[in-house]
Amino acid sequence: MKFGIDRLLADPDLRKPLAGKRVALLAHPASVTADLTHGLDALVAAGLNVSAVFGPQHGVRGDLQDNMMESPDFTDPTYGMPVFSLYGEVRRPTGQSMGTFDVMLVDLQDVGCRIYTFVTTLLYVLEAAAAHGKSVWVLDRPNPAGRPVEGLTLLPGWESFVGAGPMPMRHGMTLGEMGQWFIEQFKLDVDYRVIAMEGWAPDAAPGFGWPSERPWINPSPNAANVNMARAYAGTVMLEGTTLSEARGTTRPLELFGAPDIDAKAVIAEMRRFAPDWLAGCTLRDIWFQPTFHKHVGALCSGVFIHAEGAAYDHAAFRPWRLQALAFKAIRALYPGYDLWRDFPYEYVFDKLAIDVINGGPGLREWVDDAGARPGDLDALAIPDEAAWVEARRPHLLY
Repeated sequence: MKFGIDRLLADPDLRKPLAGKRVALLAHPASVTADLTHGLDALVAAGLNVSAVFGPQHGVRGDLQDNMMESPDFTDPTYGMPVFSLYGEVRRPTGQSMGTFDVMLVDLQDVGCRIYTFVTTLLYVLEAAAAHGKSVWVLDRPNPAGRPVEGLTLLPGWESFVGAGPMPMRHGMTLGEMGQWFIEQFKLDVDYRVIAMEGWAPDAAPGFGWPSERPWINPSPNAANVNMARAYAGTVMLEGTTLSEARGTTRPLELFGAPDIDAKAVIAEMRRFAPDWLAGCTLRDIWFQPTFHKHVGALCSGVFIHAEGAAYDHAAFRPWRLQALAFKAIRALYPGYDLWRDFPYEYVFDKLAIDVINGGPGLREWVDDAGARPGDLDALAIPDEAAWVEARRPHLLY
């Protein structure tokens, strides 16, 4: 198969509209071609007039680990062009930076989750392009989490940098498709084009979204593999809790734990309370010791989520419910557990992080309600999921 950037580079006709134009590239370390050449080098070698580079959260170099660690602007040392950070002094492109190009090429590997901030950055770029009369092309890439949809729809008034609009947590779209939905949803008047992939089969084994012939490159420091991308729509919620999401280990956002829980007991309670929600994956109790971040230096009892191997069932695996179930199990085993982390999250200072992550309080309230059953969360989520499947349908390209 071919990613968008590979098609653009291989087909002179696709590049023709860029002749004589100043081109900007929005990219990160995973913005590479099939032979692993970075897109910036490949586009310059192809003769395009690349006049500026933009970087999302974690930086165009992908060097910054945690949330709310800002990247500076700088000058590219090889080509001498300006590199503008969209996660530094600003999160939206400024008038000054918008004046450096005519067409922006967006080549970002996403992981298929509303909270992964490249989705919001795409919206902000489209809004700025509409305001300044610029063109935006998305060089499309696979959604490694595939087509399944899961989670609550973000509620009105809960928009944030991790919540660009009314979509569920696991949206099942590519960035190219998402751009089309944004334009319709927010009534944007912008010159927009998708350089689509060729041969992407999101329902096909073994990758179910990720083509196994392509090496995985971290789009952000803690997105280490496809297992993480599959689990992320659930494990990202750990950022709003006192539980470790295993930052400071080699497998972040694929497991969770803490020094004061019993992982085996948590897994057993999960199986007792909602066994159907464990389908499609394997849970394994482990021990780990974070070298930084939450519970640094402490021995943690943890649960590893294996959305991989022979037991993986792509259609059955529901990471958002799985992680919600883990919270519910901890509540049942340790009723007074200090679960919800109270700190500023992605520049939101007046709401609990877990609610910002979920785009509303519904999940937290379900976890904290001792009488709530699995069906009560399903009653909230299933209508949202069904509505999104219909809303996204006109924008699917594959």
